[in-house]
Amino acid sequence: MAVAEQDTAVRTGGITRAFIYGILLLFMFFYLMPLFVMIANSLKPLAEITGGNMMALPDTWTAEPWRQAWSSAQIGVEPTGLKPYFINSILMVVPSVAISTVLGALNGYVLTKWSFRGDKIIFGLLLFSCFIPFQIVLIPMATVLGKLGLAGSIPGLILVHVVYGIGFSTLYYRNYYAAFPTELVRAAMIDGAGFFRIFWRIMLPVSGPITVVCVIWQFTNIWNDFLFGASFGGQTQPMTVALNNLVQSSTGVKEYNVHFAGAILAALPTLLVYIVAGRYFVRGLMAGSVKG
Repeated sequence: MAVAEQDTAVRTGGITRAFIYGILLLFMFFYLMPLFVMIANSLKPLAEITGGNMMALPDTWTAEPWRQAWSSAQIGVEPTGLKPYFINSILMVVPSVAISTVLGALNGYVLTKWSFRGDKIIFGLLLFSCFIPFQIVLIPMATVLGKLGLAGSIPGLILVHVVYGIGFSTLYYRNYYAAFPTELVRAAMIDGAGFFRIFWRIMLPVSGPITVVCVIWQFTNIWNDFLFGASFGGQTQPMTVALNNLVQSSTGVKEYNVHFAGAILAALPTLLVYIVAGRYFVRGLMAGSVKG
């Protein structure tokens, strides 16, 4: 009897597991279908798309749409392609992510291990900044950039994203450092360690998981931003704005294969970031970035 019950339980467990896997595969299929359509059609001649099935693999494989999207597609009036705008995005994203992450780590360190009068109010204001819509700050930010002489420049975009990202990075590090033993910091103070020595030697070495969370979050938001880039980019517009111009610049027959290739090129950096560091992102969240 016990053996029969065990066999029944095993069969039931196997059926349940197969059902769960089947559902997951179904969701994966629907989730990856748009990506498949984009990749397949970016490798087709335009005639195959307009006169064929967009769900089918290419009959004639070609990389010409990718070349056009990268270096020869018409954007505005100059045949420049996405390449210079991709470089603009890199020059904007890397400093923005680095500066906002470092400032967020310092803020989180100060707000948890160096308590002072009004620290709760300051943290509350920084937290409030996370919920301010982009549209509200457009006019004030444009005024500030104009007075600083940074309008229409990459340093101006860096300043915008650093200011807007400090609230999120502070929130991440503050909640992470709140779970860190304060006794270690006090012991370091007794041994004569100063503010920055404690930060560099004690806090930062254990901040790997939350740093990955912050970097991925900031990189994704800044790279995918369109509103700030279109409003303040000027002649140094980022990749997302150029992709929109690429689609809108097509006249007559839409070059869907070039548009698909451009969209993949625009999404590729964030995709690579998640592929490389995605597992560390989950670990960082579980380590305390969403606590408190």
